[in-house]
Amino acid sequence: MTHNVLVPVDGSPLSIQALEFALEEYDDASIVALHVLDPSDPGYSSTTEVDVRTEPAYGSEEWYERAGEEEERIFDEAREAAAEYDVEITTDGVVGEPAREIVDYAEERDVDHVVMGSHGRTGITRVLLGSVAEMVVRRSPVPVTVVRHEGDQ
Repeated sequence: MTHNVLVPVDGSPLSIQALEFALEEYDDASIVALHVLDPSDPGYSSTTEVDVRTEPAYGSEEWYERAGEEEERIFDEAREAAAEYDVEITTDGVVGEPAREIVDYAEERDVDHVVMGSHGRTGITRVLLGSVAEMVVRRSPVPVTVVRHEGDQ
């Protein structure tokens, strides 16, 4: 029986799909939506289109303020999705490299299962970008369910 489920969210439709999967599959569990702000990502670790030429200077106080606003938007979206299932979720944000932070979060807290989306990148894009889901699957101390976009192979 799964009691505590961790769902990393970045505002992408796929992360919301993973959250919805968790809400359906683990309706008796406590669910945490986790956003990881990657300080090496000038785009605030979200799927919002960002023109770095017009955004606050990367790493500046204004950049972190904007990142916080973006994180709150992501959490609002996650809470709205959960409300459709009549479930309240917990939200939490951390700063660091996403795969490492997700695994550390699962290790350091009483997490029983991780549910996350994967864009299913292959070949050169995976080599260049790395795969957060793949790293989490390899290193997680608990089972991981990977939800993929229906069009991905």
